[in-house]
Amino acid sequence: MAKIVRIQFTTAGKLYDFTAGKANVKAGDRVIVETERGKSIGQVVAGPIEVDDALVPEGTKPVQRLAELADLATLAANTAKEKEAHKFCLARIKERNMDMKLVKVEYLFDGSKAIFYFTADGRVDFRELVKDLAHAFHTRIEMRQIGVRDESKMVGGIGICGRELCCSSYLREFEPVSVKMAKEQNLALNPSKISGQCGRLLCCLSYEFDTYCSLRKGLPKCGKRVQCGCHDGEVVKVNVLEQTVTLKTADDSLVTLKGEDIAPENISDRVKKPPQGKGEQQGGDKGKPQGPGKQRRNRPVDVKERKKEKPQ
Repeated sequence: MAKIVRIQFTTAGKLYDFTAGKANVKAGDRVIVETERGKSIGQVVAGPIEVDDALVPEGTKPVQRLAELADLATLAANTAKEKEAHKFCLARIKERNMDMKLVKVEYLFDGSKAIFYFTADGRVDFRELVKDLAHAFHTRIEMRQIGVRDESKMVGGIGICGRELCCSSYLREFEPVSVKMAKEQNLALNPSKISGQCGRLLCCLSYEFDTYCSLRKGLPKCGKRVQCGCHDGEVVKVNVLEQTVTLKTADDSLVTLKGEDIAPENISDRVKKPPQGKGEQQGGDKGKPQGPGKQRRNRPVDVKERKKEKPQ
């Protein structure tokens, strides 16, 4: 049996599986592991969990050891370097008048590379900027363009709900969000109300979408005609959470009914009124096109005969 632990390298970041190896680790511990980017320091989020050896993915690496005071000091030194590099890079971007926005600087744990995350509307020629950064910090430089949602996740902030952004606090992966989710929850389709700090649709629109869809299944839609007991009218309002519908009867009075009291066979489509005015025709001309330009012009007989004659 192998012991598997799940490790994150940033807050609300992606989780990676490692074997515990000989280290006695538990949730919350800082550990040193070997990754594709070299030696890194991460935090154990879950585990250890015993798993059969045959179920352990191939290539899963073991935890090397628990982080020591020297490792934490290196991490603090890298954080200081990141702030210095961020300030220096901002100054160079302004000097060169580059159309890009610097978001974050990340130093690898061993200091072998510095990654500069930025956003831009299009492609940016940053070759001269990379030369300036490499000359100043004497390490490998990587410029990585990210999207606006990734920017919000890195920077963090407070949402319109008054709480810390979901993406920067606990949401590890972005899920697709659509306007249909807002419509299903009867939310006002105001961009300022349903958009987050990144300018995209709020991630929380997807949290209750499945619940609203399941609750709405047994309720008639607005515009349907309902006959329930002595009540007969058109549905003008649907309250999904309270499971009620409001009918407008023939005498313009409003009646609220519970969804469980409405049988599916008592729901029908609204009766459409016949069109008036346009399209009405009189006498035997019904069905024939009227007005100028709609009737086919009759060509003279001599013109038709001339067309039939072949040139000699």
